[in-house]
Amino acid sequence: MVSYKIGIIGLGSIGIRHVKNIVSVLKEQGKSYSIDLVRSGRGKESDSEIVKHVNQIYYSYATVPNDYDVLFITNPTYLHFETIQQFVSKTKHMFIEKPIFDNIDVPLKELGLKRDSTYYVACPLRYTDVIQYLKDRLREMNVFSVRVICSSYLPEWRPNQDYRNSYSAHKDQGGGVSIDLIHEWDYLCYLFGEPVEVFNLRGTFSNLKIDSDDISLYIGKYDNMLVEIHLDYFGRQTIREVQIFTDKDTVVGDLTNSEIRYLKSGEIISFREQRNDYQYKEISNFFDIIEGRVPNDNDISKALRILQIAKEGK
Repeated sequence: MVSYKIGIIGLGSIGIRHVKNIVSVLKEQGKSYSIDLVRSGRGKESDSEIVKHVNQIYYSYATVPNDYDVLFITNPTYLHFETIQQFVSKTKHMFIEKPIFDNIDVPLKELGLKRDSTYYVACPLRYTDVIQYLKDRLREMNVFSVRVICSSYLPEWRPNQDYRNSYSAHKDQGGGVSIDLIHEWDYLCYLFGEPVEVFNLRGTFSNLKIDSDDISLYIGKYDNMLVEIHLDYFGRQTIREVQIFTDKDTVVGDLTNSEIRYLKSGEIISFREQRNDYQYKEISNFFDIIEGRVPNDNDISKALRILQIAKEGK
């Protein structure tokens, strides 16, 4: 029987979600596991639902074992480089939360990555039914332009946390819509490839108590089309859509409501997908990657390239 020794570094909301999905995926596949937590000791007490799945909790680097099969890096973005560098010798593979880093001027050679190991960076929206539907059908479309919007209200992102204390609110912790909402650039490049040119305006204009950018607007040029991206932290009604303008119809991929709408023909395709459905699929696919069944389609170098586009354009 395949058995995994897994460590989770950082246990915020996404770390908790990953633990639950790891357990579900590996149980479904009939694999055994042990899960350890590596914590700073400054966060909240571990949730009782999570603790029942945990073998050990470590609070110092010196006590962390060096024989993990997988480490999940789910601490704040600005700590990722240091964490990967520090723990790379203690594990065979890594799953790293997005964004990969908080800046692009990072010496990757200093990470000490192993040649035969997998370093995967999260890109969960690729696994949604909406994006997969569009990926499958783009070859049939003659696309002239694409418009993307992700608008939501930061204070409502994490109901049990004061948004002013979250990393999103602070530029020096990797916050700001330009990289916090890097999902949009990730799935655009997944669907259409990289743009030839990118122009960007960003800033802080709302009354939110933050020092990071709360709006970022992009125009991207491809050889055969233009794209527009609107990202903000202050939209009081959540909107997350990709609108594709073609010669025959306007196709809306609505990620908030998990549906595809053809505006001219009136056709609507509803998937009724919940957030955890695609997060679960990503964890399942990650284990397929490290077991050699599928290639790693979002390694550190690819994720860093998307970060460069989001931060500086092209």
